[in-house]
Amino acid sequence: MGFMENKNNVDLNEDGKPSKKKILYSVGKSLHTYLKHHGREVSLPILHKDLLNFTWSIPMKDKDGNYTHWEKAIYDKRDWDYLREGLVKIYAVLKTEGDLSFINHLDVERIDYCTFGNSLPFRIRIINKFNANYDHYYIKLTDASRIYGLELEHILSPNRITFFTHGNTLVEEHIPGIPGDVFIETMLNNPETNKTRLAKEFVKFNERCFVRLLGDMRSYNFVVNVTPDIEGYQYRFRAIDFDQECYEGRKNFYLPQFFKENNKLVQMTLQQLNKESIEQYQAEEKSSMAFRVAASRFRLMDLFNIMSKDTISLPEKRDQLKHELNSHFKIKGFNRCHSMGQIVKLHLKLMLKDNLKLIQEKTKRLKGK
Repeated sequence: MGFMENKNNVDLNEDGKPSKKKILYSVGKSLHTYLKHHGREVSLPILHKDLLNFTWSIPMKDKDGNYTHWEKAIYDKRDWDYLREGLVKIYAVLKTEGDLSFINHLDVERIDYCTFGNSLPFRIRIINKFNANYDHYYIKLTDASRIYGLELEHILSPNRITFFTHGNTLVEEHIPGIPGDVFIETMLNNPETNKTRLAKEFVKFNERCFVRLLGDMRSYNFVVNVTPDIEGYQYRFRAIDFDQECYEGRKNFYLPQFFKENNKLVQMTLQQLNKESIEQYQAEEKSSMAFRVAASRFRLMDLFNIMSKDTISLPEKRDQLKHELNSHFKIKGFNRCHSMGQIVKLHLKLMLKDNLKLIQEKTKRLKGK
């Protein structure tokens, strides 16, 4: 999908907005078996329902004094003592494979509750008692489409994701970075920001989301990692919200370039890069994804076999996406898809078929030597 032909269309209209309340889909037996096989299902001492027993909450403000969607949860002392011990153990599971030899150094400083998220997320702040350094992780309700999104991010993106499930509880690591909306407002036009490199990475992120059909990547649903380099800085865009993995029906919903919240990034990209450069970076990203598909093909095959039989969206959304992708590729192949999982599988195949063919031919030549 190109940028150049969409210079005057960088916003989704009202029909393109996400559902006001996304349906949560339960984790079926096959997906549960997959998660257990790949080490994602573990026994957790604290479940999501335990965190709902807070006595009251206090609205939280950001560093500029503006109210956020987060509230600080306050618990009775008996509940707090019980939660602290279990939440520190969960952090050990996330970070050290359950090694508890370091937990005496750690404590829970705060539990935050988000009233905005569909998954009723809690943000846990863990602090090191010796040096006051802190880290976060999240506890949410499970949702099959979100879990598929996390797995596809882990397999197909340049990033690795640590998460665990236990029943209807999902534990996710914190993804560090500068929130996209904050970066746009405070850093985009800084003199030290290398806009050409930033534009390159936005093109790659845009392509990555479309290839695996990850939707709703507005600026507040991704972060920007800034890494000092030999000369200047390097950048990477990382998704932090996976609720909208192949859930909505509109094709453009899976392209970050079409959201008004990302308009400044789109305009910057069009100013910094010509058509040939954009196509080059799109090709680079597809090539990288194809290598990841080849390297993880058996795990990906297992995931798609389960995903293709699962229900993770509404029939009308599925049919709309089939129609729009047929129009985009000028084919009728998506008519054979009976689920969102089958749509993602076919879409991935169509987007990466040339790259996968080259990898296959190269592998055959090497085997023939």
